Amino acid sequence: MDEEILKTLLKKATGYSRDEVQEEYAVTAEGEMVLTRRKITKKYYPPDSTALKTYLELSSERGTEELSDEELAAEKERLLGELAAGRNAAPRKKGGARKGEKNVEN
Repeated sequence: MDEEILKTLLKKATGYSRDEVQEEYAVTAEGEMVLTRRKITKKYYPPDSTALKTYLELSSERGTEELSDEELAAEKERLLGELAAGRNAAPRKKGGARKGEKNVEN
């Protein structure tokens, strides 16, 4: 399997952030396009369970249906740990909590 595809699937499966650029242009009296506004925002894409399932199917030498219950439980714990680590690294809005969390002042 192509390593680039597996890397991309893993990135989508665990969640990631990326910069998005929005540009606005205006036409001058001479008919030229001039950049008037440029806005760069960081967008967070949450983990995707479908990408995770696909990644597991493609990256393992044997499919998940062939794993024992113990192997599935161990893989589940490993992946949940990776997802939790990814959540902790996710950017937060200033003063805001994630959905389901409470704001706690220290």
